[in-house]
Amino acid sequence: MNFTRTVLAEILIGIVCVPTIGSMTGCNQSEASSTPIGGITPQQFADGVHAVMMADRTVYATHVVTNLKKQDAPVTADEYWQDTEHTIPLPAQMFRMGAELVDENPQAGFTYSLRSEWPLNEQHTAKSEFEEKALKYIAANPGENFYGEEALGGKNYFVAVYPDRAVAEACWTCHNDHPNRGESYPEFGKDDVMGGVLVRIPMP
Repeated sequence: MNFTRTVLAEILIGIVCVPTIGSMTGCNQSEASSTPIGGITPQQFADGVHAVMMADRTVYATHVVTNLKKQDAPVTADEYWQDTEHTIPLPAQMFRMGAELVDENPQAGFTYSLRSEWPLNEQHTAKSEFEEKALKYIAANPGENFYGEEALGGKNYFVAVYPDRAVAEACWTCHNDHPNRGESYPEFGKDDVMGGVLVRIPMP
């Protein structure tokens, strides 16, 4: 893990130490996302860190949470794991805690988060018009990502939004059985898009 973070940090230095990138609009491809920067584009960097995030999350959801449930183990995943004995965090909670640690690290150079059109947790609600547009795009265009540039607080960011799919039974059963879901909440199944994973990288 430390080695991976070191490599990613070196990649990011190559990104942020170059002059400028042209403006982008939200879509599956953009001119700026294909412009080489220090040997790697912002899109390539975002795609790389996303691949690592989702690999870790898939392993946790499939081989830890779902496997414990199938074994009828005394330890289970629970939303209130901090206040309940013999419980561990849900996959989404594990993912969010990792995102919070990265956000607190000034050397990380990027942030990531979960977003959804159907959030069970208000923290996962879209925070901007850009995010709302991205979520609708990935839901309407299966298999595609959304890339663009967003200005926040006077700073420009390259933003990549990826479909957040139900990769394990623990994912869709938790959402489908959650007490916070309303009558219009979708019934999810394997590989359904339940929201988006957002990676935000500051531009020079």
